[in-house]
Amino acid sequence: MRDDPPSSPSRREFLQTTAGTAAAAAIAGSVGGPVVATAGAGVTTADGPRIEGAVPITLRINGKDRKLRVDPRTTLLDCIRETVDLTGTKKGCDHGQCGACTVHVNGRRVNSCLSFAVMHEGEEITTIEGIGGPDSLHPMQAAFVACDGYQCGYCTSGQIMSAVALLKEPCGADDAAVKELMSGNICRCGAYLNIVSAIQQVRRKA
Repeated sequence: MRDDPPSSPSRREFLQTTAGTAAAAAIAGSVGGPVVATAGAGVTTADGPRIEGAVPITLRINGKDRKLRVDPRTTLLDCIRETVDLTGTKKGCDHGQCGACTVHVNGRRVNSCLSFAVMHEGEEITTIEGIGGPDSLHPMQAAFVACDGYQCGYCTSGQIMSAVALLKEPCGADDAAVKELMSGNICRCGAYLNIVSAIQQVRRKA
């Protein structure tokens, strides 16, 4: 007696199976995603997906200690955005050329896409969220609003972080000196004149 060959699945059955598999993967991904929970005053833990080779680190970001587990290859930028979920810091070129990812480390501005998160344990990291909020704008944020120092806004957080750092750096009084120190921050919309006006407004009031 000859066995009949197994029948091929119909197109409908194939699509139903594929859709079910995709949905299950999506649900598993959402369950295993980053979870941020408080652990005592001023300390935050973020337990992300279990990553082989992940190392524990503690980063002090905007005045709070955050206990994390990250892949040693994770950049400070990706850690801030993806693990800590502070998305004000933007990813532009990812090569240290545009300045959109500028943050402060121990009071100095750095391109967060160019260093690894594990390099900054114990250091004071400040992002745009730590400069000021809607109800308590930093003078530089207020000046950017007053001088219309932005258009699409994508580069604005990096521009402001660099501008705030500039206030503590040796800089000549004229616009040319400000442009030179802000040259690492690119505005593809071309709002440079208004950005310089905002910075000069704050410098005059300082």
